[in-house]
Parts: sequence; C-alpha cells; structure tokens
Amino acid sequence: MKAARTIVLIVLGTLALPSVLLAGDPAAGKAGWTKESPQSDGSAARSCVSCHGRDLTQPGRQVNTGKVIKPLAPSVNLKRLTDPAKIEKWLRRNCRWTLGRECTATEKADFIAYIKTQ
Repeated sequence: MKAARTIVLIVLGTLALPSVLLAGDPAAGKAGWTKESPQSDGSAARSCVSCHGRDLTQPGRQVNTGKVIKPLAPSVNLKRLTDPAKIEKWLRRNCRWTLGRECTATEKADFIAYIKTQ
C-alpha cells in the first residue's frame, strides 16, 4: 500500500513570492531524518536524530549545548507545526547546522510530513 502524502505549505522566507504547496512524503522525510551528514569541520557526522532523537514524542537534547528540546510530535506537543514563521526559521537553522546547507522545499515538505505522522 502506498503511503499517504501530506500537503504542506512552505513559507519561502521573507521573499515576496507566492507560497508553494508541496506534497510531502513521510517515508522520504524519515529517511532524511536519520541520514548522517559528514561535517566540514571534521566533527562527528550529524542527522536530525542527533538532537531530536528517533522517538519524536520524547524530548530531545541539543548535542552542543545540552539544552532540552521539547518533543516535535504534534500528537504530544500541540504547538508544533502551527506557526509557519517558526517552521521556516527552525528548518533553515537546523538544515544549515546538520546538512551544511539549506534544505530544498521538497526536503522541508518531506520532514514536515514525517513529523506529522508522529
């Protein structure tokens, strides 16, 4: 059976461009979530799991600061994925830190679709 696709609104930063609707793929989001990316500074490879963990219903911990990260799963944290500006801010910041680049719109849609399944 083919996985359902979730329609996700991606806010394109502060550009005055129309918003884009993309169908996110939760399976692709999960694969990207766990994929480790080598770091240009020689530090340990990172993935989203490094800070957020595999179980998004549980708190995570930022690996550098030790700061607790509230669960990402909307099923246990009703504030998650409700503010497009925050979603864009954190995806931009976390993609740069983890992948060493900004995520594509498709990657963002896939990550959001995956998080929504939790």
